[in-house]
Amino acid sequence: AYPCGFIHELISRRAAVQPNATALAFGAQTLSYADLERRSNRLAHYLISLGVGPEIAVGIAVERSPALVIGLLAIVKAGGAYVPLDPDYPAERLAYMIEDSGIGLLLSHSPVLQTPTGFSSFCRCLNLDSLELADQPDYPPRPALHSDSPAYIIYTSGSTGRPKGASNSHGALANRLHWMQEAYAIGPQDTILQKTPFSFDVSVWEFFWPLLSGARLALAEPGAHRDPSALTRLMLNHRVSTVHFVPAMLAEFINQPELPEFPALKRIVCSGEALAAELQQRVFQHLPGVELDNLYGPTEAAIDVTHWTCRDDDGHSVPIGRPIANTQIHILDADLNPLPPGVAGELYIGGLGLARGYHRRPGLTAERFIPDPSGGGARLYRTGDRARRRGDGVIDYLGRLDHQVKLRGLRIELGEIEAALLAQENVSEAVVVLK
Repeated sequence: AYPCGFIHELISRRAAVQPNATALAFGAQTLSYADLERRSNRLAHYLISLGVGPEIAVGIAVERSPALVIGLLAIVKAGGAYVPLDPDYPAERLAYMIEDSGIGLLLSHSPVLQTPTGFSSFCRCLNLDSLELADQPDYPPRPALHSDSPAYIIYTSGSTGRPKGASNSHGALANRLHWMQEAYAIGPQDTILQKTPFSFDVSVWEFFWPLLSGARLALAEPGAHRDPSALTRLMLNHRVSTVHFVPAMLAEFINQPELPEFPALKRIVCSGEALAAELQQRVFQHLPGVELDNLYGPTEAAIDVTHWTCRDDDGHSVPIGRPIANTQIHILDADLNPLPPGVAGELYIGGLGLARGYHRRPGLTAERFIPDPSGGGARLYRTGDRARRRGDGVIDYLGRLDHQVKLRGLRIELGEIEAALLAQENVSEAVVVLK
């Protein structure tokens, strides 16, 4: 068991310990822990005055910037659950997410609000660039949260053409971040690069793990996550020690014609899609001495549920490893019977990391989050992923059992695209494949 406490409370404690240390860096701009604490507290109190609190979903549509970190932290400190609305998404998808999530309040800023997104027609929008918060209290608020209160709701692709929001709790998030700190032990000497779009759950640990550990959070400029040369400059300029890549982007990064040495880089974390053994070996060849970790987890759990530290060997595949703390992985057949090592079946997840379910979708939640057949009142999430357990307990990922695909780390339901095609005039049948 890990210490009690909510993630935002741990960040406040860290700010009290090292107020003058740099909390985040964005280009030439920096923000100390004290500055981040004061600004997020003031915004949190203001949000509370507008009715934000436990079980209240709050939208946020902000480009990657210090304002984004302040906004996310303030929503959580106010007791709300943040719903990321990526300004790069199509307007129709954003409109659906706003309606489906039931948010009545959305945080944004001028670079987004000056574009024709249409946010203001759906709910009340606050422009973070023009809020006057000087009269708000500097101390952290104390909302009446419990471990099952939602911390964030991230939308993922839907097989019926309707994206669904996975609601993850404070308890699940705290367990995941405590495990990560126990496993990788970063501190004030470390810098973590935040480059994952905040509509993907990897961003959650990129934002919060460094701040509760006293490390420095380096924010990539908007769009830089797609540019290997821009990421190279960022990693060198900020002396980044830990960075995340989906394997497709890692391949682009490694394949740069003149890949420099990264003297501060300690670790690359991979997740989002299968990591090929050939790419693993290229990482070891081009970045000797850098640790490579392969993690696995769906949006329906608090980020990752298994981990594996890669080895420089001749293996033909890279496993997803073993469960993280307070998490159980089951490989079951179609009748929910456990399968022996070496036999492939569907991967089910149990334990503290499970999401609460799909936001405002009880029927779908009941379909995917089932009672644990072994009894005890626990739940299991059926992932739709095919896997097998090796004799030593290590788990191999073997692909999907349904029509979901991964493309450059993006989780895509082909049925969602088929549904969009079928909605077009004169289209009676549609089939989508990944080529």
